[in-house]
Amino acid sequence: MKALFDSVSYNCSRIVTQSYSTSFSMATKMLSNTIRQDIYNIYGFVRFADEIVDTFHDYDKKDLFERFEKDLETALIDKISLNPILNSFQHTYHKYNIEKHMVDSFMKSMRLDLYKTKYITKEEYKDYIYGSADVVGLMCLKVFVKGDDKKYNQLKDSAMSLGSAFQKVNFLRDLKADFDDLERSYFPNTDLNNLDEEAKQHIIKDIENDFSEGLKGIKELPMEAKFGVFMAYRYYNQLLKKLKKTPALDIKSARIRVPNYKKVELLTRSYVKYQLNLM
Repeated sequence: MKALFDSVSYNCSRIVTQSYSTSFSMATKMLSNTIRQDIYNIYGFVRFADEIVDTFHDYDKKDLFERFEKDLETALIDKISLNPILNSFQHTYHKYNIEKHMVDSFMKSMRLDLYKTKYITKEEYKDYIYGSADVVGLMCLKVFVKGDDKKYNQLKDSAMSLGSAFQKVNFLRDLKADFDDLERSYFPNTDLNNLDEEAKQHIIKDIENDFSEGLKGIKELPMEAKFGVFMAYRYYNQLLKKLKKTPALDIKSARIRVPNYKKVELLTRSYVKYQLNLM
């Protein structure tokens, strides 16, 4: 039965989310169960693409990526895939009429990670962020507003800002792994060999501006999505605060984390703020 295969596929996407990101998984659990699975489906897709270009160093990553991309195209056309992650994603893609250009932009940025290691200009950086993060925020927004085009257009700029903020925090948090292990430098006009406090604070100010714009949109989200997205915002904002307090040289030498006990504390405080309308 196709329904059974779909159920297995959805479970795979949920397991991928829970296995790869405890923080995102925690935030997703705070979403209404009417939309939660579709966010798992989106996350599973983007996570698999990202894993190919970031971690499968003992394999031909270009070949794996091209096969994944071909399977993706077939899944979107045929509305089924024997790859359960792509089968899940194509369901959400069609259910919410996600624009193909969003998927194409995401895959374009992922493909860049196969060979591009430096982003020299702000335009290159902005384009990469748009494909790797902004469009993911837009895909999720399609789910959050459940096909309400007026609401989508109202909130899309904020969704993109929030996606940008999350991605830039990841870049700063993962500075050591990206620069030392993958030899990537995403921040333009920044010498990561000699990262100083001035350069770090400039990056953080840019992220804070994105968060400010993103929070405006969170406040206008439908009830089914608002608390879950607010929880993700609170987690990443807490991570940014830790990075802000961490000396630039220490960011280069270690991966900054938010401990699990702090995540639980954030969840509790976020729920109080949400209930009291103090967002």
